[in-house]
Amino acid sequence: MTRLIAHLAPALALLFASPIRAADGIPPSVSPTSQARAIALRERAVADNAAWSLVESLTTEVGARLAGTEADARAVAWARARFEALGYDRVWLEPVKFPIWRRGHERAEVLPPFAQPLAITTLGGSVGTDRKGLEAEVVAFADLAALEAVPDASLDGRIAYIGYRMTRFRDGRGYGPAVAARSRGASVASAKGASALLIRSIGTDSHRFPHTGMMSYADGVRPIPAAALANPDADQIERLLARGVPVRLRLDLDVGLDGEYTSHNVIGEITGRSQPDEVVVIGGHLDSWDLGTGAIDDGAGVAITMAAGALIGHLPAAERPARSVRVIAWANEEQGLIGARAYAAAHADTLSKHIIGAESDFGAGRIYALRAGVDEASWPLIEQIGHVLAPLGIETQRSGGGPGPDIVPLAERGVAWAQLAQDGTDYFDYHHTADDTLDKIEPAALDQQVAAYAAFAYLMADAEGRPQARPRPAPTR
Repeated sequence: MTRLIAHLAPALALLFASPIRAADGIPPSVSPTSQARAIALRERAVADNAAWSLVESLTTEVGARLAGTEADARAVAWARARFEALGYDRVWLEPVKFPIWRRGHERAEVLPPFAQPLAITTLGGSVGTDRKGLEAEVVAFADLAALEAVPDASLDGRIAYIGYRMTRFRDGRGYGPAVAARSRGASVASAKGASALLIRSIGTDSHRFPHTGMMSYADGVRPIPAAALANPDADQIERLLARGVPVRLRLDLDVGLDGEYTSHNVIGEITGRSQPDEVVVIGGHLDSWDLGTGAIDDGAGVAITMAAGALIGHLPAAERPARSVRVIAWANEEQGLIGARAYAAAHADTLSKHIIGAESDFGAGRIYALRAGVDEASWPLIEQIGHVLAPLGIETQRSGGGPGPDIVPLAERGVAWAQLAQDGTDYFDYHHTADDTLDKIEPAALDQQVAAYAAFAYLMADAEGRPQARPRPAPTR
Protein backbone atom coordinates (compact mmCIF):
# COMPACT_ATOMS: atom_id res chain seq x y z
CA MET A 1 0.00 0.00 0.00
CA THR A 2 2.86 2.39 0.80
CA ARG A 3 4.29 1.81 -2.67
CA LEU A 4 0.89 2.43 -4.29
CA ILE A 5 0.38 5.71 -2.40
CA ALA A 6 3.88 6.85 -3.35
CA HIS A 7 3.16 6.16 -7.02
CA LEU A 8 -0.25 7.82 -6.96
CA ALA A 9 0.83 10.96 -5.11
CA PRO A 10 2.10 12.83 -8.23
CA ALA A 11 -1.07 11.98 -10.14
CA LEU A 12 -3.35 13.07 -7.29
CA ALA A 13 -1.46 16.34 -6.96
CA LEU A 14 -1.85 16.99 -10.67
CA LEU A 15 -5.49 16.03 -10.72
CA PHE A 16 -6.25 18.77 -8.20
CA ALA A 17 -3.75 21.33 -9.52
CA SER A 18 -5.14 24.42 -11.26
CA PRO A 19 -4.59 24.57 -14.14
CA ILE A 20 -3.44 21.03 -14.92
CA ARG A 21 -1.46 22.03 -18.01
CA ALA A 22 0.63 24.46 -16.01
CA ALA A 23 1.33 21.89 -13.31
CA ASP A 24 2.69 19.36 -15.79
CA GLY A 25 4.28 21.92 -18.13
CA ILE A 26 2.13 20.92 -21.11
CA PRO A 27 0.98 23.31 -23.86
CA PRO A 28 -2.81 23.51 -24.06
CA SER A 29 -3.79 21.67 -27.29
CA VAL A 30 -4.53 18.42 -25.43
CA SER A 31 -7.32 19.03 -22.95
CA PRO A 32 -6.47 19.26 -19.25
CA THR A 33 -8.97 16.50 -18.53
CA SER A 34 -7.30 14.20 -21.06
CA GLN A 35 -3.90 14.99 -19.58
CA ALA A 36 -5.07 14.22 -16.06
CA ARG A 37 -6.51 10.86 -17.08
CA ALA A 38 -3.33 9.93 -18.95
CA ILE A 39 -1.22 10.86 -15.94
CA ALA A 40 -3.42 8.74 -13.69
CA LEU A 41 -3.07 5.82 -16.13
CA ARG A 42 0.69 6.31 -16.14
CA GLU A 43 0.90 6.15 -12.36
CA ARG A 44 -1.47 3.21 -12.11
CA ALA A 45 0.66 1.21 -14.57
CA VAL A 46 3.92 1.62 -12.68
CA ALA A 47 2.23 0.19 -9.58
CA ASP A 48 1.10 -2.92 -11.45
CA ASN A 49 2.69 -6.13 -12.80
CA ALA A 50 0.08 -6.95 -15.42
CA ALA A 51 2.54 -7.27 -18.32
CA TRP A 52 4.83 -9.56 -16.35
CA SER A 53 1.90 -11.87 -15.59
CA LEU A 54 1.00 -11.98 -19.28
CA VAL A 55 4.48 -12.71 -20.63
CA GLU A 56 5.04 -15.29 -17.88
CA SER A 57 1.83 -17.02 -18.93
CA LEU A 58 2.67 -16.94 -22.65
CA THR A 59 6.22 -18.23 -22.31
CA THR A 60 5.31 -20.87 -19.72
CA GLU A 61 2.07 -22.21 -21.16
CA VAL A 62 2.93 -21.91 -24.86
CA GLY A 63 6.69 -21.36 -25.06
CA ALA A 64 8.32 -21.06 -28.47
CA ARG A 65 5.83 -20.11 -31.20
CA LEU A 66 7.34 -20.84 -34.59
CA ALA A 67 4.88 -19.76 -37.30
CA GLY A 68 3.04 -22.70 -38.78
CA THR A 69 3.43 -25.06 -35.84
CA GLU A 70 1.00 -26.47 -33.31
CA ALA A 71 2.37 -23.92 -30.84
CA ASP A 72 1.35 -21.13 -33.22
CA ALA A 73 -2.28 -22.29 -32.94
CA ARG A 74 -2.03 -22.47 -29.13
CA ALA A 75 -0.58 -18.94 -29.06
CA VAL A 76 -3.53 -17.63 -31.08
CA ALA A 77 -5.96 -19.29 -28.68
CA TRP A 78 -3.99 -17.90 -25.72
CA ALA A 79 -4.09 -14.33 -27.09
CA ARG A 80 -7.80 -14.46 -27.82
CA ALA A 81 -8.56 -15.77 -24.34
CA ARG A 82 -6.38 -13.14 -22.66
CA PHE A 83 -7.95 -10.27 -24.59
CA GLU A 84 -11.38 -11.51 -23.53
CA ALA A 85 -10.36 -12.02 -19.90
CA LEU A 86 -8.91 -8.49 -19.79
CA GLY A 87 -12.29 -7.06 -20.76
CA TYR A 88 -11.65 -5.80 -24.29
CA ASP A 89 -14.86 -4.68 -25.97
CA ARG A 90 -14.21 -6.49 -29.24
CA VAL A 91 -11.89 -9.44 -29.88
CA TRP A 92 -11.50 -11.07 -33.27
CA LEU A 93 -9.18 -13.08 -35.51
CA GLU A 94 -8.06 -12.28 -39.06
CA PRO A 95 -6.56 -15.11 -41.16
CA VAL A 96 -2.99 -15.01 -42.42
CA LYS A 97 -1.65 -17.61 -44.90
CA PHE A 98 2.00 -18.48 -45.51
CA PRO A 99 4.32 -21.37 -46.41
CA ILE A 100 5.45 -23.58 -43.54
CA TRP A 101 9.19 -23.72 -42.87
CA ARG A 102 10.17 -26.56 -40.57
CA ARG A 103 13.36 -27.25 -38.62
CA GLY A 104 14.45 -30.84 -38.03
CA HIS A 105 17.92 -31.80 -36.89
CA GLU A 106 20.95 -29.63 -37.59
CA ARG A 107 24.54 -30.70 -37.05
CA ALA A 108 27.93 -29.37 -38.05
CA GLU A 109 31.48 -30.42 -37.32
CA VAL A 110 35.05 -29.69 -38.28
CA LEU A 111 36.59 -32.73 -39.95
CA PRO A 112 40.04 -34.19 -39.09
CA PRO A 113 42.75 -33.24 -38.41
CA PHE A 114 40.86 -30.64 -36.31
CA ALA A 115 37.77 -32.74 -35.57
CA GLN A 116 35.25 -31.05 -33.25
CA PRO A 117 31.51 -30.24 -33.18
CA LEU A 118 30.17 -26.76 -33.87
CA ALA A 119 27.23 -24.84 -32.38
CA ILE A 120 25.10 -24.00 -35.41
CA THR A 121 21.55 -23.11 -36.37
CA THR A 122 19.93 -23.07 -39.79
CA LEU A 123 18.60 -19.75 -41.07
CA GLY A 124 14.84 -19.57 -41.56
CA GLY A 125 13.78 -20.25 -45.13
CA SER A 126 16.91 -22.20 -45.96
CA VAL A 127 16.97 -25.48 -47.82
CA GLY A 128 18.70 -28.39 -46.13
CA THR A 129 21.47 -30.71 -47.19
CA ASP A 130 20.67 -34.10 -48.64
CA ARG A 131 20.45 -37.11 -46.33
CA LYS A 132 24.16 -37.81 -46.64
CA GLY A 133 25.03 -34.31 -45.53
CA LEU A 134 27.59 -32.06 -47.17
CA GLU A 135 31.38 -32.00 -46.78
CA ALA A 136 33.51 -29.20 -48.18
CA GLU A 137 36.40 -26.87 -47.50
CA VAL A 138 35.71 -23.46 -45.97
CA VAL A 139 36.74 -20.17 -47.54
CA ALA A 140 36.40 -17.03 -45.40
CA PHE A 141 35.25 -13.50 -46.23
CA ALA A 142 35.36 -10.48 -43.92
CA ASP A 143 31.89 -9.29 -44.98
CA LEU A 144 29.26 -9.63 -47.67
CA ALA A 145 31.00 -7.05 -49.88
CA ALA A 146 34.16 -9.19 -49.93
CA LEU A 147 32.12 -12.20 -51.06
CA GLU A 148 30.39 -10.12 -53.72
CA ALA A 149 33.79 -9.03 -55.07
CA VAL A 150 35.04 -12.50 -56.06
CA PRO A 151 34.34 -13.80 -59.59
CA ASP A 152 31.18 -15.78 -60.25
CA ALA A 153 31.55 -19.56 -59.99
CA SER A 154 35.01 -19.16 -58.41
CA LEU A 155 34.26 -20.96 -55.13
CA ASP A 156 33.95 -24.33 -56.86
CA GLY A 157 31.74 -26.10 -54.32
CA ARG A 158 33.41 -24.80 -51.17
CA ILE A 159 31.52 -23.44 -48.15
CA ALA A 160 31.51 -19.63 -48.01
CA TYR A 161 31.94 -18.20 -44.51
CA ILE A 162 31.19 -14.52 -43.69
CA GLY A 163 32.80 -13.36 -40.46
CA TYR A 164 31.39 -9.84 -40.02
CA ARG A 165 30.92 -9.05 -36.32
CA MET A 166 27.94 -6.96 -35.24
CA THR A 167 28.62 -3.83 -33.13
CA ARG A 168 26.65 -3.13 -29.94
CA PHE A 169 24.53 0.07 -29.70
CA ARG A 170 21.62 1.04 -27.44
CA ASP A 171 19.43 1.76 -30.46
CA GLY A 172 20.49 -1.39 -32.32
CA ARG A 173 21.91 0.44 -35.32
CA GLY A 174 24.64 -2.19 -35.66
CA TYR A 175 22.02 -4.64 -36.91
CA GLY A 176 21.53 -3.14 -40.37
CA PRO A 177 25.17 -3.43 -41.53
CA ALA A 178 25.37 -6.99 -40.21
CA VAL A 179 22.05 -8.51 -41.27
CA ALA A 180 22.64 -8.27 -45.02
CA ALA A 181 24.94 -11.29 -44.73
CA ARG A 182 22.04 -13.28 -43.30
CA SER A 183 19.31 -12.09 -45.65
CA ARG A 184 21.24 -12.03 -48.97
CA GLY A 185 24.39 -14.02 -48.31
CA ALA A 186 23.17 -17.38 -49.61
CA SER A 187 22.12 -15.91 -52.95
CA VAL A 188 25.51 -14.25 -53.40
CA ALA A 189 27.40 -17.36 -52.30
CA SER A 190 25.39 -19.51 -54.71
CA ALA A 191 26.24 -17.21 -57.61
CA LYS A 192 29.90 -17.53 -56.66
CA GLY A 193 29.70 -21.32 -56.85
CA ALA A 194 29.52 -22.16 -53.14
CA SER A 195 27.86 -25.34 -51.90
CA ALA A 196 26.66 -23.69 -48.66
CA LEU A 197 26.84 -20.48 -46.63
CA LEU A 198 27.91 -20.05 -43.02
CA ILE A 199 27.81 -16.72 -41.24
CA ARG A 200 28.95 -15.44 -37.88
CA SER A 201 25.75 -15.03 -35.87
CA ILE A 202 24.07 -11.64 -36.09
CA GLY A 203 24.46 -10.93 -32.39
CA THR A 204 26.54 -9.03 -29.84
CA ASP A 205 27.13 -11.82 -27.31
CA SER A 206 30.04 -14.17 -26.69
CA HIS A 207 27.82 -17.08 -25.66
CA ARG A 208 27.66 -20.39 -27.43
CA PHE A 209 24.13 -19.75 -28.66
CA PRO A 210 23.82 -19.37 -32.45
CA HIS A 211 21.31 -16.76 -33.71
CA THR A 212 18.75 -17.80 -36.30
CA GLY A 213 16.70 -15.41 -38.46
CA MET A 214 15.09 -15.22 -41.85
CA MET A 215 16.87 -15.36 -45.22
CA SER A 216 15.62 -15.63 -48.79
CA TYR A 217 16.87 -16.59 -52.21
CA ALA A 218 16.96 -14.19 -55.13
CA ASP A 219 15.03 -15.22 -58.21
CA GLY A 220 16.95 -17.57 -60.46
CA VAL A 221 19.67 -18.60 -58.02
CA ARG A 222 20.36 -22.19 -57.00
CA PRO A 223 19.24 -22.55 -53.36
CA ILE A 224 22.06 -23.64 -51.06
CA PRO A 225 21.96 -24.39 -47.31
CA ALA A 226 22.56 -21.40 -45.05
CA ALA A 227 23.33 -21.45 -41.33
CA ALA A 228 24.82 -19.34 -38.53
CA LEU A 229 27.63 -20.22 -36.13
CA ALA A 230 27.64 -19.12 -32.51
CA ASN A 231 30.18 -16.33 -32.04
CA PRO A 232 32.70 -18.51 -30.12
CA ASP A 233 32.51 -21.14 -32.87
CA ALA A 234 32.99 -18.48 -35.53
CA ASP A 235 36.11 -17.40 -33.61
CA GLN A 236 37.26 -21.02 -33.62
CA ILE A 237 36.84 -21.35 -37.38
CA GLU A 238 38.82 -18.15 -37.91
CA ARG A 239 41.65 -19.37 -35.67
CA LEU A 240 41.81 -22.63 -37.58
CA LEU A 241 41.88 -20.82 -40.93
CA ALA A 242 44.66 -18.54 -39.64
CA ARG A 243 46.91 -21.59 -39.43
CA GLY A 244 47.08 -21.59 -43.21
CA VAL A 245 45.93 -25.16 -43.80
CA PRO A 246 42.65 -26.31 -45.37
CA VAL A 247 39.67 -26.56 -42.98
CA ARG A 248 36.89 -28.93 -43.96
CA LEU A 249 33.40 -29.03 -42.45
CA ARG A 250 30.52 -31.45 -42.51
CA LEU A 251 26.94 -30.08 -42.46
CA ASP A 252 23.79 -32.13 -41.89
CA LEU A 253 20.70 -29.90 -41.99
CA ASP A 254 17.22 -31.42 -42.05
CA VAL A 255 15.07 -28.36 -42.79
CA GLY A 256 12.85 -26.96 -45.52
CA LEU A 257 9.42 -25.89 -46.71
CA ASP A 258 6.48 -28.17 -46.00
CA GLY A 259 3.08 -27.03 -47.22
CA GLU A 260 0.95 -24.02 -46.30
CA TYR A 261 -0.60 -22.86 -43.04
CA THR A 262 -3.28 -20.42 -41.90
CA SER A 263 -2.59 -18.53 -38.68
CA HIS A 264 -4.27 -15.36 -37.41
CA ASN A 265 -3.68 -11.82 -36.33
CA VAL A 266 -5.42 -11.59 -32.94
CA ILE A 267 -7.03 -8.19 -32.33
CA GLY A 268 -8.50 -6.64 -29.22
CA GLU A 269 -10.19 -3.24 -29.28
CA ILE A 270 -11.26 -0.73 -26.66
CA THR A 271 -14.15 1.22 -28.20
CA GLY A 272 -13.86 5.00 -28.29
CA ARG A 273 -16.62 7.04 -26.68
CA SER A 274 -17.43 9.38 -29.60
CA GLN A 275 -15.30 8.52 -32.69
CA PRO A 276 -15.09 4.72 -32.48
CA ASP A 277 -14.37 4.23 -36.18
CA GLU A 278 -11.02 6.05 -35.80
CA VAL A 279 -8.31 3.89 -34.24
CA VAL A 280 -4.91 4.16 -32.61
CA VAL A 281 -2.95 0.94 -33.23
CA ILE A 282 -0.43 -0.54 -30.80
CA GLY A 283 0.83 -4.10 -30.56
CA GLY A 284 3.59 -6.69 -30.77
CA HIS A 285 4.09 -9.89 -32.74
CA LEU A 286 2.80 -13.16 -31.35
CA ASP A 287 5.09 -15.58 -33.18
CA SER A 288 8.70 -16.30 -32.24
CA TRP A 289 11.62 -18.38 -33.39
CA ASP A 290 11.80 -21.89 -32.02
CA LEU A 291 15.12 -21.91 -30.17
CA GLY A 292 14.11 -20.08 -26.97
CA THR A 293 10.66 -19.23 -25.58
CA GLY A 294 10.20 -15.88 -27.33
CA ALA A 295 10.20 -13.84 -24.12
CA ILE A 296 11.91 -10.68 -25.34
CA ASP A 297 11.07 -11.26 -29.01
CA ASP A 298 8.25 -10.59 -28.77
CA GLY A 299 6.29 -11.92 -25.83
CA ALA A 300 7.22 -8.76 -23.96
CA GLY A 301 5.78 -6.51 -26.67
CA VAL A 302 2.50 -8.42 -26.78
CA ALA A 303 2.22 -8.27 -22.98
CA ILE A 304 3.12 -4.56 -22.72
CA THR A 305 0.59 -3.40 -25.28
CA MET A 306 -2.13 -5.82 -24.18
CA ALA A 307 -1.79 -4.58 -20.59
CA ALA A 308 -1.74 -0.93 -21.71
CA GLY A 309 -4.96 -1.33 -23.69
CA ALA A 310 -6.63 -3.09 -20.78
CA LEU A 311 -5.84 -0.16 -18.46
CA ILE A 312 -7.65 2.18 -20.85
CA GLY A 313 -10.53 -0.26 -21.15
CA HIS A 314 -11.04 -0.32 -17.39
CA LEU A 315 -11.89 3.39 -17.33
CA PRO A 316 -15.56 4.33 -16.88
CA ALA A 317 -17.36 4.79 -20.20
CA ALA A 318 -17.45 8.59 -19.85
CA GLU A 319 -13.67 8.70 -19.35
CA ARG A 320 -12.79 6.58 -22.37
CA PRO A 321 -10.81 8.34 -25.12
CA ALA A 322 -12.78 9.63 -28.09
CA ARG A 323 -11.20 7.18 -30.52
CA SER A 324 -10.77 3.43 -30.25
CA VAL A 325 -7.52 1.80 -29.17
CA ARG A 326 -6.74 -1.33 -31.18
CA VAL A 327 -4.13 -3.78 -29.87
CA ILE A 328 -2.84 -6.29 -32.42
CA ALA A 329 -0.91 -9.48 -31.72
CA TRP A 330 0.58 -9.85 -35.19
CA ALA A 331 1.05 -13.22 -36.89
CA ASN A 332 4.36 -14.35 -38.41
CA GLU A 333 6.48 -11.23 -38.19
CA GLU A 334 9.66 -13.27 -38.14
CA GLN A 335 9.31 -14.69 -41.62
CA GLY A 336 8.59 -11.42 -43.39
CA LEU A 337 5.95 -9.24 -41.67
CA ILE A 338 3.35 -11.56 -43.12
CA GLY A 339 0.60 -10.79 -40.61
CA ALA A 340 1.23 -7.07 -40.82
CA ARG A 341 1.09 -7.07 -44.60
CA ALA A 342 -2.13 -9.10 -44.51
CA TYR A 343 -3.66 -6.60 -42.08
CA ALA A 344 -2.69 -3.59 -44.19
CA ALA A 345 -4.17 -5.22 -47.29
CA ALA A 346 -7.38 -6.29 -45.52
CA HIS A 347 -7.93 -2.79 -44.10
CA ALA A 348 -6.81 -0.83 -47.16
CA ASP A 349 -10.18 0.92 -47.46
CA THR A 350 -10.15 2.19 -43.88
CA LEU A 351 -6.51 3.14 -43.34
CA SER A 352 -7.51 6.80 -43.41
CA LYS A 353 -9.20 6.06 -40.07
CA HIS A 354 -5.94 4.75 -38.59
CA ILE A 355 -4.60 7.74 -36.65
CA ILE A 356 -1.14 6.41 -35.78
CA GLY A 357 0.63 3.11 -35.15
CA ALA A 358 3.30 2.05 -32.65
CA GLU A 359 4.79 -1.40 -32.00
CA SER A 360 6.79 -2.78 -29.08
CA ASP A 361 9.30 -5.15 -30.72
CA PHE A 362 12.79 -4.43 -29.40
CA GLY A 363 13.03 -6.51 -26.25
CA ALA A 364 12.13 -5.63 -22.68
CA GLY A 365 14.50 -2.75 -21.89
CA ARG A 366 13.07 0.50 -20.59
CA ILE A 367 11.79 3.15 -23.01
CA TYR A 368 14.14 6.11 -23.21
CA ALA A 369 12.85 8.15 -26.17
CA LEU A 370 9.65 9.12 -27.99
CA ARG A 371 10.05 9.67 -31.74
CA ALA A 372 7.49 9.99 -34.51
CA GLY A 373 7.03 10.00 -38.25
CA VAL A 374 4.75 13.03 -38.43
CA ASP A 375 4.76 16.33 -40.27
CA GLU A 376 5.96 19.58 -38.71
CA ALA A 377 2.47 20.77 -37.83
CA SER A 378 1.89 17.62 -35.75
CA TRP A 379 4.94 18.02 -33.53
CA PRO A 380 3.27 20.16 -30.84
CA LEU A 381 0.93 17.24 -30.15
CA ILE A 382 3.85 14.78 -29.96
CA GLU A 383 5.69 17.10 -27.59
CA GLN A 384 2.64 17.45 -25.36
CA ILE A 385 2.45 13.66 -25.11
CA GLY A 386 6.18 13.69 -24.43
CA HIS A 387 5.63 15.92 -21.38
CA VAL A 388 3.37 13.26 -19.87
CA LEU A 389 5.96 10.55 -20.60
CA ALA A 390 8.93 12.57 -19.30
CA PRO A 391 8.56 11.51 -15.62
CA LEU A 392 9.15 7.95 -16.82
CA GLY A 393 12.63 8.94 -18.00
CA ILE A 394 11.54 9.32 -21.63
CA GLU A 395 12.95 12.11 -23.81
CA THR A 396 11.10 13.45 -26.84
CA GLN A 397 13.40 13.39 -29.87
CA ARG A 398 12.50 15.05 -33.16
CA SER A 399 14.99 13.07 -35.24
CA GLY A 400 15.86 9.41 -35.71
CA GLY A 401 13.89 6.28 -35.17
CA GLY A 402 11.47 4.46 -37.41
CA PRO A 403 8.23 2.49 -37.30
CA GLY A 404 8.21 -0.91 -35.64
CA PRO A 405 8.49 -3.74 -38.16
CA ASP A 406 4.78 -4.55 -38.17
CA ILE A 407 3.91 -0.85 -38.53
CA VAL A 408 5.98 -0.58 -41.73
CA PRO A 409 3.15 -1.80 -44.05
CA LEU A 410 0.85 0.86 -42.54
CA ALA A 411 3.50 3.58 -42.79
CA GLU A 412 4.08 2.66 -46.42
CA ARG A 413 0.41 3.50 -47.00
CA GLY A 414 0.58 6.87 -45.31
CA VAL A 415 -0.30 6.10 -41.68
CA ALA A 416 1.67 8.16 -39.14
CA TRP A 417 3.95 6.22 -36.79
CA ALA A 418 5.44 6.68 -33.35
CA GLN A 419 8.38 4.92 -31.75
CA LEU A 420 8.64 4.39 -28.03
CA ALA A 421 12.33 3.50 -28.24
CA GLN A 422 13.48 0.75 -25.89
CA ASP A 423 17.00 0.36 -24.53
CA GLY A 424 18.37 -2.44 -26.68
CA THR A 425 21.93 -2.48 -25.36
CA ASP A 426 21.75 -6.20 -24.61
CA TYR A 427 18.89 -7.11 -26.96
CA PHE A 428 21.14 -8.71 -29.57
CA ASP A 429 22.82 -10.86 -26.92
CA TYR A 430 19.61 -12.92 -26.87
CA HIS A 431 17.84 -12.12 -30.15
CA HIS A 432 16.79 -15.27 -32.07
CA THR A 433 18.68 -17.63 -29.73
CA ALA A 434 17.91 -20.36 -27.23
CA ASP A 435 18.75 -17.76 -24.56
CA ASP A 436 15.61 -15.69 -25.28
CA THR A 437 13.84 -16.72 -22.08
CA LEU A 438 11.76 -15.14 -19.33
CA ASP A 439 14.65 -14.64 -16.89
CA LYS A 440 16.00 -11.87 -19.15
CA ILE A 441 13.02 -9.63 -18.32
CA GLU A 442 12.86 -7.18 -15.40
CA PRO A 443 9.21 -6.79 -14.22
CA ALA A 444 9.67 -3.12 -13.27
CA ALA A 445 10.92 -2.35 -16.78
CA LEU A 446 7.71 -3.79 -18.20
CA ASP A 447 5.66 -1.61 -15.83
CA GLN A 448 7.47 1.51 -17.12
CA GLN A 449 6.65 0.52 -20.68
CA VAL A 450 2.99 -0.24 -19.96
CA ALA A 451 2.77 3.22 -18.38
CA ALA A 452 4.25 4.82 -21.48
CA TYR A 453 2.04 2.94 -23.94
CA ALA A 454 -1.13 3.52 -21.92
CA ALA A 455 -0.51 7.27 -21.63
CA PHE A 456 0.58 7.56 -25.28
CA ALA A 457 -2.38 5.61 -26.65
CA TYR A 458 -4.88 7.45 -24.45
CA LEU A 459 -3.65 10.92 -25.37
CA MET A 460 -3.40 10.13 -29.07
CA ALA A 461 -6.89 8.61 -29.05
CA ASP A 462 -8.34 11.61 -27.18
CA ALA A 463 -6.41 14.39 -28.94
CA GLU A 464 -8.18 17.29 -30.59
CA GLY A 465 -7.19 16.87 -34.22
CA ARG A 466 -4.90 14.14 -35.52
CA PRO A 467 -1.27 13.83 -36.58
CA GLN A 468 -0.35 13.68 -40.24
CA ALA A 469 2.37 11.41 -41.56
CA ARG A 470 5.70 12.96 -42.45
CA PRO A 471 5.81 13.68 -46.20
CA ARG A 472 8.02 11.30 -48.11
CA PRO A 473 11.00 12.81 -49.93
CA ALA A 474 10.65 13.06 -53.69
CA PRO A 475 12.47 10.29 -55.56
CA THR A 476 15.88 11.24 -56.92
CA ARG A 477 16.54 10.96 -60.60
